[in-house]
Amino acid sequence: MASQKSKLHKYSAGGVLITLGIIYGDIGTSPLYVMRAITENYVISKELIYGGVSAVFWTLMLITTFKYVYLALNNDNKGEGGIFALYALLRRYKIKWAIVPALIGCAALIADGFITPSISISSAVEGLNALPYVGEDINTIPIVVVILAALFLFQQFGTKAIGSALGPVMTVWFLMIGTLGFLQIIKNPSVFEALNPAYAINLITSFDNGKGFWLLGAVFLCTTGAEALYSDLGHCGKQNIRIGWIFVFVMLMLNYLGQAAYLLSREGTMLTEGESPFYSMMAPWFLPVGVIVATCAAVIASQALITGCFTLVNEAMKLKLWPNFKVFYPSTIQGQIYIPAINWFLFAGSLAVVYIFKNSTHMEAAYGLAITIDMLMTTTLLVFLLRIKQHHIAIVILFATIFYLLEGSFFLSNILKFYHGGWFTISVAAILFFGMWIFYKAKNLRSKHTNFVEVNKYIAPLQDLMSDDTIAKEATNLVYLAVANDKNHIDSNIIYSIFRKKPKRADIYWFVHVDIKNDPYGASYSVDTIIPKRCFFIKLTFGFKVEHKVNLMFNKIVNDMVTSGEVDGLSHYQSLRKHNLPADFKFILLNSRVASDDKLTPWEMFVVKGYRFIKSLSLSTAEDFGLEQANLEEEIIPIRISKSSEIILNRTK
Repeated sequence: MASQKSKLHKYSAGGVLITLGIIYGDIGTSPLYVMRAITENYVISKELIYGGVSAVFWTLMLITTFKYVYLALNNDNKGEGGIFALYALLRRYKIKWAIVPALIGCAALIADGFITPSISISSAVEGLNALPYVGEDINTIPIVVVILAALFLFQQFGTKAIGSALGPVMTVWFLMIGTLGFLQIIKNPSVFEALNPAYAINLITSFDNGKGFWLLGAVFLCTTGAEALYSDLGHCGKQNIRIGWIFVFVMLMLNYLGQAAYLLSREGTMLTEGESPFYSMMAPWFLPVGVIVATCAAVIASQALITGCFTLVNEAMKLKLWPNFKVFYPSTIQGQIYIPAINWFLFAGSLAVVYIFKNSTHMEAAYGLAITIDMLMTTTLLVFLLRIKQHHIAIVILFATIFYLLEGSFFLSNILKFYHGGWFTISVAAILFFGMWIFYKAKNLRSKHTNFVEVNKYIAPLQDLMSDDTIAKEATNLVYLAVANDKNHIDSNIIYSIFRKKPKRADIYWFVHVDIKNDPYGASYSVDTIIPKRCFFIKLTFGFKVEHKVNLMFNKIVNDMVTSGEVDGLSHYQSLRKHNLPADFKFILLNSRVASDDKLTPWEMFVVKGYRFIKSLSLSTAEDFGLEQANLEEEIIPIRISKSSEIILNRTK
């Protein structure tokens, strides 16, 4: 634990550079569209511009800086962040309801992952239309699709490679936007007055006869990448994130203030359709450079949420809240992962967004609604975690009041977006939540009926079964994968399979438990003898980067035990033994299934069927553990989750 803690607090220039490349893209490219979203459809005025910039500043201060960079990063779960880290911490205190906000938050963040790559890249590429020598609007959709394809193809190389390659590009981006903003500020330094919170309050309460409140939906776009700062904690470390944020925050505010200064020079006019104040404040000669750098930064903006989704899903799988998917570790750092199924799922969603909404202006209407829900769920879990950690009740109440009011206001202001595109992300989030909820409930039903029994009670029956020639032999060596992790207990399902489903006689029984450790490499095993030379409990341990080749590892274990004389490796059939042929092996995989005579409620039946469907989409146990299909048999074991159906049956004769 101490070494893990030291990693979290260790920082370096290289670490900050990688952090800029991995997690700050989303929030860092918000200047591309925030001020445009605030000012579109309105005549530019000092009240609007000062109020908008003031609201942006205090949103970044309160939500991004205080809630996420300071408070949330202090509540990690063994180096991992995100909403599931909070859930895992609360679960230790038996707070069962915490699963609901955790699942809602996860679903909302993944749903927003559909639109973040699309809007970021579209906003940047559409800068081509600002070039002075472009006669008419360019169809940017093919360009956006090509960039999206390249981005998602690149994920397999890992976030470390991406961060190392693109961290310098992101540094150039932030220096560029800061410089552009500064050059405008020196023309009108009075824009610093906009940092006064009174302007933000006036915008919300008085602008346009009280309609300014609905502009909060546009203001909120400035902080949509804040959740990635917490979700990607395992990739970068809290100190690198915090130091990087100081630089990012300064550059962002310089650009927002610079855009404000530029817009005030056009007071009394309106932006034309599709016009971007970000690109408008660039000199014509610099526009091509600005578009190229912005496009590169937009790619990294997409990266921030993609890696956050990978982390969230991986956490969910560890917590048994998501079906098993294949996980790759492109580097020796456990936090840096690649999940192909999620990668291509997000790619398909991003393409759907581009096809449905066409351009970034339309995408803005769909952007932000789902993420406000995620932030509210994070706040809910943080409030109860703070209370459990025995913070003064007044501090907890103050925190809850401020952030429920603030984020609740953002949520209400974003409601208008539902009919203009927000329906897309909300629909995706609802489907994801419903699927995870069914998976969670089904797992609970099954776990209640996963029992372990004492091995000692079955030693005598096993010995009798081995010597019973009236039962046909199933195999010389019968191998079961066991959930139980010690030699004194075994899964009741395994006992059912051996003695009740169909008596399975074998000469040697093997119970194998697989344990994956937190270190990247290394593999080891231990052997506990239950019956000398006839029954063994194997505990196989290997690193998270080691390929799951249980079949191959088990063969190596058996060879070692044959060499040491602990087990006979030759066939037990005399006709084969005299030719020194090796013994045969058979693996048994057990899958539990609800007993057919169970009296299930309609909801329980729906959960069971939903679970079966979701399970069919996940990685099979055999594939996950690298078991050879040639000597594998999968077997269904009935479990009972309710009382048997009552049938009145009378004998008539």
